[in-house]
Amino acid sequence: MKKNKSRVAIQGIRASFHEEAAFKYFGDNIQTIECGSFKQTFEALQNNEADYVVMAIENSIAGSILPNYSLLLNYNFPVVGEVYLPIQLHLMALPGVAFENVKYVTSHPIAIRQCIDFFDEYPHLKIIESSDTAACAKRIHDEQLTDTVAIANTLAAKLYGLDVLERRIESNKKNFTRFLILTHHDNVEKGPANKASLCFQVSNQVGSLAKVLNVFANQGVNMSKIQSMPVLGKRNEYNFYVDVEWEETRQYDSAIKQILKYTHNFNILGEYMRYEEDINTEKPLNIAPEKTTRKYISIKKIEKTESPEVGKSEKGNK
Repeated sequence: MKKNKSRVAIQGIRASFHEEAAFKYFGDNIQTIECGSFKQTFEALQNNEADYVVMAIENSIAGSILPNYSLLLNYNFPVVGEVYLPIQLHLMALPGVAFENVKYVTSHPIAIRQCIDFFDEYPHLKIIESSDTAACAKRIHDEQLTDTVAIANTLAAKLYGLDVLERRIESNKKNFTRFLILTHHDNVEKGPANKASLCFQVSNQVGSLAKVLNVFANQGVNMSKIQSMPVLGKRNEYNFYVDVEWEETRQYDSAIKQILKYTHNFNILGEYMRYEEDINTEKPLNIAPEKTTRKYISIKKIEKTESPEVGKSEKGNK
């Protein structure tokens, strides 16, 4: 009997970084459920329209995505895994487009900022911000834009039939995003774990949080992340979101028993295996492109010794 594909809800459209993260965790034999917001992904899971949610939680440059921590607590779906995705940004256009003829570049504002060093070399380009990197690639394909390039991932180039003009144009080559995998409570498979995501509150007294952290240290449990969020409507009260890792389960079990004495509103958001793969490796995905042939185009840097007439013409195009 053929097993049904897992339905995975993502924020964004196909070929977004969220879908790339989903493929990296589950493989490409999944059904992607496109959602307009992170909250909609949780609603899809709650309404049984999806089996899993893949949600970005932090980026090595932009930091934590704070609203998503509130979603974790409000919906209370268990975290069952994580995946780290290198954010590798490429310049792409319709096949045959010459870079010298391009006037516009479009992408998500964060992606554009991460490529600012590259575009400083080409000041004639007009930058157009959009809500999604993959949507920019799709628009170029759908509208057959020959004067526009997009910044997106290789998955978008393959899916929407675009040529990659230049690879890895991001300024920081060590940029990555961490994604959490969530599911229904009845879909959780009990298995080995060496990482957990926790949430708790402590009293507003001297040393309250330090007592909890000392328990982790004394039990040999590594706290890999801590994030605080104000409790809505309550002054000087915070939820602390903590990720911890351990080598032996008894260390974790002992730590949990002890910190219950020093915390309230304690929640285990999920217990799972920490992600181990090299985050600097980009693996090819088995996604068929719309066209079978691809030809990389070399970018020739536009010289800054152009005549005044050309410079005026380019300013007029902005």
